[in-house]
Amino acid sequence: MFLAKKLLFIASACSVAFAASAQSAAPSNWPDKPVTIVVPFPAGGSTDMVARAMAQQMGDKLGQNFVVDNRPGATGTLGAGAVKRAAPDGYTLLVSSLGAFVVAPHLLKSVPYDALKDFDYITVPVQAPNVLVASPGQKARTVKEVIAQLKANPGKVSFATSGNGSSDHLSAEVFWQQTGTEGLHIPYKGGAPAINDLLGGQVDFSFQNVNAVLQHIRAGKLHAIAVTGDKRSPVLPDVPTLAEAGVAGAEVYSWQGMAAPKGLPASVKQKLADAAIAAINDTAVKKRMLDLGLEIVASTPEAFTAYQAREFARWKTVIETRKITAD
Repeated sequence: MFLAKKLLFIASACSVAFAASAQSAAPSNWPDKPVTIVVPFPAGGSTDMVARAMAQQMGDKLGQNFVVDNRPGATGTLGAGAVKRAAPDGYTLLVSSLGAFVVAPHLLKSVPYDALKDFDYITVPVQAPNVLVASPGQKARTVKEVIAQLKANPGKVSFATSGNGSSDHLSAEVFWQQTGTEGLHIPYKGGAPAINDLLGGQVDFSFQNVNAVLQHIRAGKLHAIAVTGDKRSPVLPDVPTLAEAGVAGAEVYSWQGMAAPKGLPASVKQKLADAAIAAINDTAVKKRMLDLGLEIVASTPEAFTAYQAREFARWKTVIETRKITAD
């Protein structure tokens, strides 16, 4: 009996050691086939643009094709759910805006993943503040004037957004919360139609991603009032931050993050992080991003993991306090 148990123990130990050895050896030649980057939004948007720029550079660095696969639907949760279910082998990645990571889990009744537990976080390549812009016919030119208009017309001054729970919507909600005002939220199905109606004067104001409206600001078609960052935007150096204009606690950044299914081998995770950070810091890519008003972050996996937790908690509080829904 003793001998049988001893043999069973030795066999089990060998099995575990072999499995561990196989697992550690498996990623040594990673990547030896194409890597898929899932973008949970349609082609052509900011997230898609960032993902494709990084895919090209990462592929060049690692000697394999990095292919972008657009899987839009359910505010980004459809694509994120697909990545969660993929094998944690480094061949399926997710590049998404903050929506799928820290907003949708609080906004929707159910999402097909746990945003805090089901992913290994690789890097936040870029971020961008939003900018409060006024339609051409608006007389308000300062934050103080916008607040006065809101207080004189509670619930009637319209703010266009690209949809419920978008960073521009959340920026407006935080702005109203911090100023004790209330505007009229007009959600659109995407940033393009919201900006078109803003340009046409059908709505009064909007908090839009800097890169989405920069050309209209420079052309004089929209007036920039303030940015939501903790510092001025390099592409809008004359536009104050909300804090400079007297509104504290309203800092909001739109950001993109790269993640993988939970359980990524450590060596693969490090290779991915190194390649992703090098990709976004490539001279040509970096210039393109900065010209668009995006700010380079290039965070480490550890920094992204901590940031994810902070952002998750922050937007949970805002969404619950402001009673924001997906409808």
